[in-house]
Amino acid sequence: MSAQVRAVAGSGVPLLAVEGLAKVYPTGKKALGGVDVVIDRPQLVAVIGSSGAGKSTFIRCINRLVEPTAGSVRLNGEDIVALDRKGLRAARRRIGMIFQEYNLVERLSVMQNLLSGRLGYVGLFAALRYRFPPEDIQAAFALLDRVGLDGYHDQRADALSGGQRQRVGIARALMQRPELLLLDEPTASLDPKTSRQIMRLVRELVAERQTPAIINIHDVALARAHADRIIGMKDGLIVFDAEASALTDAALTRIYGEEDWSRPQDADDEPAPAAAAPGSLSLIS
Repeated sequence: MSAQVRAVAGSGVPLLAVEGLAKVYPTGKKALGGVDVVIDRPQLVAVIGSSGAGKSTFIRCINRLVEPTAGSVRLNGEDIVALDRKGLRAARRRIGMIFQEYNLVERLSVMQNLLSGRLGYVGLFAALRYRFPPEDIQAAFALLDRVGLDGYHDQRADALSGGQRQRVGIARALMQRPELLLLDEPTASLDPKTSRQIMRLVRELVAERQTPAIINIHDVALARAHADRIIGMKDGLIVFDAEASALTDAALTRIYGEEDWSRPQDADDEPAPAAAAPGSLSLIS
């Protein structure tokens, strides 16, 4: 367990405490209706729910990529919502963010993208010239090896596959040495095999680095297989919050609505298109 986690655990202060988090857009749409979440130990927390349930808004309100309308977000006791611009910049250094679309600088090398995770810790002069301390460079090489990209440091980001880009995104976030990881649909653009590999990697890194992670994910099977805890959202509210093993079919119905969750859910479950009426043109080849 890291010194940071030991200190927080000993003080009784949760790693993350979200209270009354709400978001109402100028259009009047309510995205979050008052969310309460406490994470008091390093764990992988999956957030599931239908599209529009508030999953991405919840994650992005934590680091204020989306500004909350009300509520508090305390990271190791510090309320991020109350911070001014300078304080927010410092707080964001403590939160690693991993995106669906990777958010890499395509023309830069893998190593340069990784080192960008340290830009908030070096001076402006060094940042403009990508000059970093030797220990940062050593850490970047070690992370590349850990995420399965040993030898890729000189590759341009735009030459990588989707799975490789996501691994770079994960390593870049870890270069911040974060106290919390946020993952916004990191597997949505990946094939099933790569998605499983990425989820397995994230789960292992949470355990190794004793860093809590919150992941917004649509794949219920992946959430069940890899998360320690699952939060289910519906209409901007939390309707389920328990260990992954407690996610029953009844709970899934509460989260997603009426569905026969006792049957395997896959693409073959979609109804076949109706046959064309006699004499009509069919657009199905």
